[in-house]
Amino acid sequence: MPPLPPVPPIWHPFTQHALFPTMTRITGASGGYLMRENGVPLMDCIASWWVVTHGHCHPRIVAAIQHQATVLDQVIFAGYTHAPAEELAAALLALTPAGLDTVFFSDSGSTAVEVALKMALGFWYHQGEKRQRIVVLENSYHGDTIGTMSIGERGVFNQPYAPLMFSVDTIPFPSPDRVDACLTRLRDLCRQGDVAAFIVEPLIQGAGGMMIYSPATLRAMYEICTAHDVVFIADEVMTGWGRTGTLFACSQADISPDIACISKGLTGGHLPLAVTLCGPAFFAAHFSEDRRKTFFHSSSYTANPIACAAALANIKIWQEEPVMDRIQNIIQWQKHGLARIKALDRFDNVRQIGTIVAFDIRGTTQGYLSDIAPKLYRVFEDRGLLLRPLGQTLYIMPPYCLDAQDFDKIYSEIEQVARDML
Repeated sequence: MPPLPPVPPIWHPFTQHALFPTMTRITGASGGYLMRENGVPLMDCIASWWVVTHGHCHPRIVAAIQHQATVLDQVIFAGYTHAPAEELAAALLALTPAGLDTVFFSDSGSTAVEVALKMALGFWYHQGEKRQRIVVLENSYHGDTIGTMSIGERGVFNQPYAPLMFSVDTIPFPSPDRVDACLTRLRDLCRQGDVAAFIVEPLIQGAGGMMIYSPATLRAMYEICTAHDVVFIADEVMTGWGRTGTLFACSQADISPDIACISKGLTGGHLPLAVTLCGPAFFAAHFSEDRRKTFFHSSSYTANPIACAAALANIKIWQEEPVMDRIQNIIQWQKHGLARIKALDRFDNVRQIGTIVAFDIRGTTQGYLSDIAPKLYRVFEDRGLLLRPLGQTLYIMPPYCLDAQDFDKIYSEIEQVARDML
């Protein structure tokens, strides 16, 4: 047996400790900045894995958390309820597309998607219809639990766990030259009559490489599913809360999914919480005096009152402050920054949707395991930026509190790194 490597007290996610033996210690945060142990601030250019919306330690959300912690911290949610969950459910149903009438709480984006899959499969099972196939989009990423790995792209993220995963059907990503192939494949699969659900990240794939497609294509996929009675699941975990320029991405295609998954920005990035919203038919399929039709899913912290209070404070910020104006400013600042990127000869496929921009580094190995990514993590950190490329793809997905000077610094540093290293 080979000697064991040095074992750290904490095993960090998506981290190869052989390449990164030392973690950067963060001691505080405020607005768009994290504070390092050495006292030097770090601009959070990726919203701490896409969760922070209005800024770190937002006073309104912090106050809501503090108040709720003195009233009710936690209670079992099976057979019991509480005001923060009830108020949050009502607020979400008022914000999300018509036809989504019921909220199921969970803890993360992965679990929200797991819930959606189980809702769809249970819906058909309890009606006596043998629909068990799931259709997904090429290059998808929906999480790291077994179900969500199964419906994600097969490769480096999940290869060791292949024996645990179930099979799915895949359609091509609808890049401009493959829209017809994508829609034709989806239509052919749906026509077979045994597809339970189609799940998609609307308008942009996140971990799959920040790949963007049009609202018209999203609507066409939705219409195909509707025509063939296939459950349409929108994974808005990353795309929700203004990232694509609207509160939720599906609105740009004027569609109302059968099931929607929402997390990340739900609490403004302050606490873990997720919801799966569905239409009335899914609840009805499980509603019975026969206890075998119960929807068997839960987690210990389902609808935690403190997390719900944080989410309610987040929604009030959206309702009472000019968040969409801030987003429009960011969209313009990002657009100006991309003009600077396009002037360089080191990047390809420069793209933007809403507040999100991405571009690919030329002349590097492709895919998530591109050698350039780990080299750039620390380079940008040394320059005061938290940027974490997805393989050869560099992206910026900021919190909405950054200003014009912040964006000027981001793009100035990227320009300098491109000249020095790329």
